[in-house]
Amino acid sequence: MTITTKRCTVEDLGLLQEISIETFNSTFNNQNSPENMKAYLKKAFNLQQLQTELSNISSEFYFIYSNEEIAGYLKVNTNNAQSEMMGNDSLEIERIYIKNNFQKSGLGKYLLNKAMEIAIEHSKKKIWLGVWEKNENAIAFYEKMGFVKTGLHSFYMGDEKQTDFIMAKTLPAVTKR
Repeated sequence: MTITTKRCTVEDLGLLQEISIETFNSTFNNQNSPENMKAYLKKAFNLQQLQTELSNISSEFYFIYSNEEIAGYLKVNTNNAQSEMMGNDSLEIERIYIKNNFQKSGLGKYLLNKAMEIAIEHSKKKIWLGVWEKNENAIAFYEKMGFVKTGLHSFYMGDEKQTDFIMAKTLPAVTKR
């Protein structure tokens, strides 16, 4: 399996929207009401919202390809783009979205490692993310990758308030030559 990544640009907006809706819907559709899913997808992944996110200099998006087929994407945030103010020494992993047919093939780990590389390039000391308290597979994955629960924050799915665990990992100190 050949894995590659490509930084997303505004020209990728349509594809980014398509993958966002597909992956979010397939992951959370069975656990939320149709009304709340529809409201969230419309708010979070409309073209104007995604263009605003792509244009933010403190956010980066990367498509991941498996054997030249698009498999998902990564979104990371620094500085004021973080969804919680965790400080300028932190990088947020806001999204690791992998299409269903590519799940359990190591791509999530690949993107997590990519996020750590980006954090180190930006001289960040820790990475963090929010994960829904009911997403047991994701929580177990992040714990296996060295993340620990450090807090909670609210996430709104339509009109339903849900709880995300905040999980963080301190990065190894890098000495510059």
